[in-house]
Amino acid sequence: MTKGWTKSDWRAKPRIQMPDYPDQAALAAAETQLAKYPPLVFAGEARRLKDKLALAAQGKAFLLQGGDCAESFAEFSADNIRDTFRVMLQMAVVLTFAAKVPVIKVGRMAGQFAKPRSAPTEVINGVELPSYKGDIINGFDPTPAARMPDPQRMLQAYTQAAASLNLLRAFSTGGFADIHRVHAWTLGFAEHDKAERYRELSNRISDALDFMNAAGVTSTTAPELASVDFYTSHEALLLEYEEALCRIDSITGQPVAGSGHMIWIGDRTRQPDGAHVEFCRGVLNPIGLKCGPSTTAEDLKVLMAKLNPENEPGRLTLIARFGAGKVGDHLPRLIKTVQEEGASVVWSCDPMHGNTIKSSSGYKTRPFDSVLREVREFFAIHQAEGTVPAGVHFEMTGRDVTECTGGLRAVKDEDLSDRYHTACDPRLNASQALELAFLVAEELTRQRDDARRVAL
Repeated sequence: MTKGWTKSDWRAKPRIQMPDYPDQAALAAAETQLAKYPPLVFAGEARRLKDKLALAAQGKAFLLQGGDCAESFAEFSADNIRDTFRVMLQMAVVLTFAAKVPVIKVGRMAGQFAKPRSAPTEVINGVELPSYKGDIINGFDPTPAARMPDPQRMLQAYTQAAASLNLLRAFSTGGFADIHRVHAWTLGFAEHDKAERYRELSNRISDALDFMNAAGVTSTTAPELASVDFYTSHEALLLEYEEALCRIDSITGQPVAGSGHMIWIGDRTRQPDGAHVEFCRGVLNPIGLKCGPSTTAEDLKVLMAKLNPENEPGRLTLIARFGAGKVGDHLPRLIKTVQEEGASVVWSCDPMHGNTIKSSSGYKTRPFDSVLREVREFFAIHQAEGTVPAGVHFEMTGRDVTECTGGLRAVKDEDLSDRYHTACDPRLNASQALELAFLVAEELTRQRDDARRVAL
């Protein structure tokens, strides 16, 4: 992507949120071993995703990105992968019907192992310990030994990511993703006593599928109804891991991040002259950039120029994360900056990270209503500005956890302790994630109807 760039150039740049490994020989050995492993994804897949994201920027597709806050070694299982994948498929069917465009399905999976933290240490039971930064770096257990950064964890993360990708590819093409099967699961959700508002849309999808069947368009005659394209993504936080899996595309001769189809730069690591921007600017993959309240117009201009110097459509996704009630204070000025630069970007909404609170029961949580409010503000501002709200980005799981309050099944503060399993940030459970898809679908339908009225 950039002449003169090498995958180790980031090492000469300021680095933050990354571990200082106490055993440099062990780190070098782990990096050497990892560099011998095959890449997890391939350049052609990353290019296809970039082409689809280019359509999303034009309003001709819609990005659905979701999955774990931080993947866990302890909770790794085929069932957990299947359940999250299933909910994303359900969400995608609902969104496709509403938006009338293809939905690009990108999981926070098979690589989302590292997490930035607000402080380098934390106090647990009166003992100050290094903060847990994700299983690829250190352990969750509150002991000095567990919290010591261990480079061998990169090899375990790779193995888990490879197994996850293998299963996801099988699910994507082996019949599990058949649209009729997926919608049958969604019908069960719509039968809930309080789901009347979603039942009509669900029934309309059923009618559309029945019509297609009657017209002879089935999973047999149209095999694309029985399979999906599914991509992986993660925050490129641990650059030793990213560098070791970076490869040269044999077709174009360009570097590709072999760790995932899409990688993103977090709100805490987006310094224009920092290590993370330096690494990401050189690979051909689609790049995400988290944009929070502290993102300035000048920084955004520099970042867009560095990360997408040729203004390539689909290359750069700006992931807005401001918090409910604050979108209007920040998103319009960033939209204006993008327009002034003539930049091609994909606008996506992350309504999770700006809405984290501490509940009365002491648990970190996110109110469902706040998440929904931020999504609605995101859509409303883009409609007012005449720009395209191209996607959503959720931390979610297919499991029946109690980590975010609210939703159809009304998780309350006092319920959080029942099934609070996250090692880091609270996730939407399966019911909340699917409900949110229905509500986003309402926004997409409203936007489409308004555009038609204007056209008439």
